[in-house]
Amino acid sequence: MKRSSILCLAIFTSLYANDSQNDYLSQSKQEILNYSYDKAIQDSKKLKNDWINPITYKYIYNNTETFDTTKSILSISQPIFKSGGIYYAIKYAQSVQNKTNISIDIQKKELIKQTVNFLFQIKQIDLTINKQKLLVQNSSIDVQRKKEQVLNGILDTSFLDNAILDLNANQNNLIDLEYQKRLLVNNLAKLSDKKYTELELPVLKLLNDEKYMENNIYIKQAKDEINTSYWLKNMSISSYLPTLNLTADYTKYHDVDHNPNLDEEGTTNYGFNITIPLDIKYSYNIQSTKIEYLKNKASLEDKKREEKMIFKNAIAKVNSLDSKIEIAKTNIILYNSLVTQIKEQLEVGMKTPSDLETIQNSKKIKQLEIESLKIDQQMELLEIYYRIQS
Repeated sequence: MKRSSILCLAIFTSLYANDSQNDYLSQSKQEILNYSYDKAIQDSKKLKNDWINPITYKYIYNNTETFDTTKSILSISQPIFKSGGIYYAIKYAQSVQNKTNISIDIQKKELIKQTVNFLFQIKQIDLTINKQKLLVQNSSIDVQRKKEQVLNGILDTSFLDNAILDLNANQNNLIDLEYQKRLLVNNLAKLSDKKYTELELPVLKLLNDEKYMENNIYIKQAKDEINTSYWLKNMSISSYLPTLNLTADYTKYHDVDHNPNLDEEGTTNYGFNITIPLDIKYSYNIQSTKIEYLKNKASLEDKKREEKMIFKNAIAKVNSLDSKIEIAKTNIILYNSLVTQIKEQLEVGMKTPSDLETIQNSKKIKQLEIESLKIDQQMELLEIYYRIQS
């Protein structure tokens, strides 16, 4: 691979579409995620309107020795200028929604990654099972060969015993692998409504590091944290600055009991007031939000460094697996040569059909190992791909 091979990460175009990604997840998982998105919208709307005060309604009955009165009072004290606080509150609410949405996006990607990872593991264990079946065949051939040699007095029984033990070990390993596959299929069923045979595996290829960093969802999450803490800091500062409020109240008497001092028509009062909070804790609160903002800015740089290392480590692993694949390909060339030679020796009676079958099985095992190594590469690339915001 050239220079991390200009890192891969292209896949079937359809995989970029949300609908295609949703195919991996069960209906219940999708509904939970959709409810989370909907809740984020409603929470954001609530935050955007938090600066709007409620209208207060009071119904009052007074029973005195002279008069009985009943009245209703509507009143409101609404800030109309908060030294920028209203604007900051709206921006903060939007930033919280963005931050929440990207957190849900990460949850969704993690679920899809787990699903696809199970698919890769099932594909890989199928290859391992096929490889194990070939090993069982070779062990069976070896037992038969040793049995004939023992009966002909060429070997003692210890060699046959060892061959039988090897056969039993390979048979038991095959049983264990089939059990492991059942577990993987069951685990997949927790995440997806579809059978593994109905789900298409993506084909992941390398992607350049600039695109990876530019679209990294965890870096975007860190940026959203900065944005949210920035608006929260400004909100905190504005909360200790002057606020201009509009006040209004309307009083309606329902029963004045002939009290000459009261008017049944009702009264309305309007006014303004300015409030200036005096709180000895204000400097601590403001400093706390400023420190949170600065901490998040520092965390962004730390996150960038971390993601670069994840990327480099993944590519190093992919390159390492590529080297192993090349070694396996060299072994296959050797097996091809051996197959040709054994076929020639078989024609003149120097080798038996079982010798040819054994070496052919060994070649198939090596071919399956190559396919398994390629799955390892795909699983490594999967860790990178699902850190990208599509």
